[in-house]
Amino acid sequence: MAAVNEMTRLLRLLFEVEREFLRTVTTLVYRVGKPELKYLICQHAWESAGHARFLRERGRELTTFGTHENVSENIRKIFIEAVGNTNSDPMVLVAGYYEVLKPALLAAYQHYLKVTDHLADWPSKKLVEEFINDEQRHLVEIAPFLQGIEAREWQLHLTQALDDLGGWLGQKIRLPLSANYVWQQEKMPYAHPATCNRGKYPVCSGVFGFDPTEDPIVRPWLTDPKTDARVIRLMVYVWLMMEMDAIDYLATVFIETPNAPFDLHFDLTRHLWDESRHSQFGYRQLPKFGVDLMTLEHSLDLYNILIQMPPHERYAMMTMEFEAGSFPAKAHVMDRVRELNDFEADTLLAFDRNDEQNHVRYGHRWLPEMMAQFGEKRPVEEFVKATQEKFKQVAEIYGGKTPHSLPKAKRLTAEKILRLALSN
Repeated sequence: MAAVNEMTRLLRLLFEVEREFLRTVTTLVYRVGKPELKYLICQHAWESAGHARFLRERGRELTTFGTHENVSENIRKIFIEAVGNTNSDPMVLVAGYYEVLKPALLAAYQHYLKVTDHLADWPSKKLVEEFINDEQRHLVEIAPFLQGIEAREWQLHLTQALDDLGGWLGQKIRLPLSANYVWQQEKMPYAHPATCNRGKYPVCSGVFGFDPTEDPIVRPWLTDPKTDARVIRLMVYVWLMMEMDAIDYLATVFIETPNAPFDLHFDLTRHLWDESRHSQFGYRQLPKFGVDLMTLEHSLDLYNILIQMPPHERYAMMTMEFEAGSFPAKAHVMDRVRELNDFEADTLLAFDRNDEQNHVRYGHRWLPEMMAQFGEKRPVEEFVKATQEKFKQVAEIYGGKTPHSLPKAKRLTAEKILRLALSN
């Protein structure tokens, strides 16, 4: 059984690397500014979750893989190092992940193919071949974002840490760390930024309101039968694009739940990827209707408020309050947009609705587990109600603090949406 045991050992290491990648690369989501880069990192995290899940299932078909899902400390330490700290340039960190850690993972998969028997281990071989294709594509997809990024010093720092292992699989000659190597995580542990990065885009506290001369989404207009369906379509695209809020604050949960079951992280990653797709619905559709995205301010309140609360409270608000509470309004919006015979809009809204229903199911499944991770012993219903009240209190302190980046004359408002919608 020696050959089986050795291949199982390598599969186990690959599983742990993929798992830690998705758990830590998500810290980049809210620290990078470009929406396209946020979306791409979410996609790659989801694909890594798929790799890890298949590796786990294949590993459990073999002996010695183990039933626990813990990650070796020597692997975890490198990924925690790659997260950087409060002072780190997020694009330098992206370069570290994609120009050091990911190429090393690609090399590990390629090594696996070389040392396994392609007939005896055919199920693993076919999986690994697909993962190699994904890893190669990931490097191609990220390359445009890294042009002009100077990260040689950080890349060398991570390379030295990885060389101390001899690569992810220990397949290379080990180069022990020098005596003067300093782990940055020991000097300054990672902490979430107080606000999320939206790059070049203008920002504000929130996009929902009641004044059509101030806010892009006027709540009563969404449900008023007199509102033209074309106006509602544009407002809901703004709403969808602003699900970037959900991307940013959900991404904070992974790094703070290192001991959660892998299946919890798997569903969280799917949730994250879904929200990134929903945001892209608005991001890609609004310009088609004449909206200049540089006039649409990004709302920051939800991140700024929720980051003051622990992860299980963030997750409770997201799934049990924001998403569960959105169904009546979104159902009405779907009915109104259907009047336009816009197949693309109908399709996007239908998938958004379907995904959100799954997210609430995730909440019912995983909130009790997440509560247990943080020692919360109250009944779920009692905890959720208390968290809703706490959110209101925290919002009084941290909400509404982001001023408009743009003057009223320049920023997108409901009045301007009305004019745009009726001209289309």
